[in-house]
Amino acid sequence: MTQRILDLDREELASLRGRELTEAVAAAEGRTMVAEVFAERAALSPHPGGDAGVHNIELVSAFGADIVILNLIERAWDGECLRLPGLGTFTSFADLASYVGRPIGVNLEPGDVPEIRRAGPEQARRLVDMGAALLCLTANPGTGGSFDGLARVTGELRRALGDDVALWSGKMHHAGHPERVTAGRLTALVDAGADGVVLPLPGTMPGLTKERAAEAVAAVQDAGAVVMGAIGTSQEGAHTDIVPQLALTAKEIGVDAHHFGDAFLPGMCDPELLYGYSVAVRGRRHTWNRMALNGRGNRIPA
Repeated sequence: MTQRILDLDREELASLRGRELTEAVAAAEGRTMVAEVFAERAALSPHPGGDAGVHNIELVSAFGADIVILNLIERAWDGECLRLPGLGTFTSFADLASYVGRPIGVNLEPGDVPEIRRAGPEQARRLVDMGAALLCLTANPGTGGSFDGLARVTGELRRALGDDVALWSGKMHHAGHPERVTAGRLTALVDAGADGVVLPLPGTMPGLTKERAAEAVAAVQDAGAVVMGAIGTSQEGAHTDIVPQLALTAKEIGVDAHHFGDAFLPGMCDPELLYGYSVAVRGRRHTWNRMALNGRGNRIPA
């Protein structure tokens, strides 16, 4: 029987990747928290002694994230390893996942973006071989990404990578290419090979109603994929009173995972908003459990 992601400890989370990750998210029935962060940022100020402070990954994990997705990966990649302020240098995502106790995903995009972030088969294979738990195919603001383009790239990567890699595909906002979010456009991503689809939450994108979003979620899930409801329009830095509206809407339309973007503190969401949202969709019990388990990997065995 597939384990629910909200029941896994930090070591089990660290080893979670691919289709196993997608299945663990589905099993949690709408109670998975995902945080996207800038790869190269330490969100808090450096310490007086010169220490780089606390990295974004650590902060969102401490406030309840189950999965962390790295955006703008090229800013932390020197060609051979990841250099992460406050965390250190890592030669693989698997090592990073073990250190922070979370599966690490990576944003990829079609189009004219730096090579390591470009959604091509060779680069995607390299990231998977380094231990990336999830490849999120999406489009940053102003890049002109379209659903047709994402479907094309999703198909290319699925054919190149095989069935075991987690490919989640979709837009969190218009990305400079306005087009309606419809059930047909999202199920086309599943037909192309996505086992997860990204959907902007109602209330984050103009014109996307709860009714249309619920129809799209049901169609994607009926097609065999999970849905990640995204907050990617800087509302991840809104006031905390926005939490009940977005969180309960997300539950109502039926998303499997809840995504917070990276636009508030330098390169991450408001951690208090992440915490409040987590409590709204899965209660204090699961939220506090995830937060408390965060530090166990640092203990010295007796």
